[in-house]
Amino acid sequence: MTVTAIDLFNILKGKLGEKEAKTLVEFVEIHVEKKFEERLNEIASKEDIFLVKKDLFEVKSDLELTIEKVRSDMIKWMFIFWVGQVSVTVGLILLVVK
Repeated sequence: MTVTAIDLFNILKGKLGEKEAKTLVEFVEIHVEKKFEERLNEIASKEDIFLVKKDLFEVKSDLELTIEKVRSDMIKWMFIFWVGQVSVTVGLILLVVK
């Protein structure tokens, strides 16, 4: 059940008096409006979400490029390591055979 400002005023008027009920209802309305405005600053708008998505897309693109570069460097160094290992192994085998 929801209570409107008029309903609240009518309920309180009988118990507190007209002036006090009006003051209390106004206080509650002001307090609720103030809390709403405070929370409104914390809520993200569609524009905020769009900007965050755009930033995430740019970061993702940069990250993919970095990962690809590291991957190609790793393959290059692994090949160099394997060539070195094969050369040392062949050299040791030839040394033992002689």
